[in-house]
Amino acid sequence: MPVYDALTDEQLVSLLIQDDEAAFRALYEKYWQRMLIKAFTQLNSQEDAEEVVQDAFINLWKRRSRLRLKFSFHTYIAAVVRYEVMARIALNKSRAYVALEEEQLQSMADDATRQWLAFDDLCDEIERTVKALPEKCQLVFRLSREKGLSDKQIAEHLDISQKTVEAHRTKALKSLRASLNQLLFSTLL
Repeated sequence: MPVYDALTDEQLVSLLIQDDEAAFRALYEKYWQRMLIKAFTQLNSQEDAEEVVQDAFINLWKRRSRLRLKFSFHTYIAAVVRYEVMARIALNKSRAYVALEEEQLQSMADDATRQWLAFDDLCDEIERTVKALPEKCQLVFRLSREKGLSDKQIAEHLDISQKTVEAHRTKALKSLRASLNQLLFSTLL
């Protein structure tokens, strides 16, 4: 290695292009610490900084045969690290966004489950209240709300007056309102 310590960066890059691993190692040892500090100051994470610098040097080795420097090696490796840092920041933001989205989706799923359970409770309460109504009142309510019949159709079907249908329907709705208000009040407590 002492022979490589005496070489310039340009000479080391020329040897690197010719697949010289010792030249690569010499460049790595010379610039690793500087690039690590540069990456760390931007990422504020030792682990991310090490990965970024490692990736930069791995990519340097992979591209060694196509490597053409316009400026110094220091300028080149600093630019590579800078781009790797930007890519890591974008990846970290993307991961944070995905994590936030997953958290929101989980929250929505939890909320949907709560809403479904509340809906089930509501349906059960409506059914209990309707079953507690007098028989004719219950029948009028079911024909009106479940079958969608008009007051006139219900009156003809049951052979009663429209006023009686209206009275039964009003009584059923009044009972439901009272029951649902009680359910809502108990839910809020």
